[in-house]
Amino acid sequence: MPPEEVDEMLKALWYDGRNDWNQAHEIAQHLSSTEGFHLHAYLHRKDGDLRNAHYWYRQAGLEIPEYTLGQEWNELVQGCFSKVS
Repeated sequence: MPPEEVDEMLKALWYDGRNDWNQAHEIAQHLSSTEGFHLHAYLHRKDGDLRNAHYWYRQAGLEIPEYTLGQEWNELVQGCFSKVS
């Protein structure tokens, strides 16, 4: 389990990093920020549901990335930490 004080975005990424897509998606469904929409898009891209991923990337104002899922995960994590520094 991630620490209780970790924000929901980072918790979802923590679960995804441990191959628990379902728990990560459960959290992402309740995030209503641009970053949360990006996370939701990433999760659907990872799951292979590109139609749903396209929808969420549009909600986030983004295009589907041309780089790897691993690179996108790192980008999302770095975004979480850049908010606090």
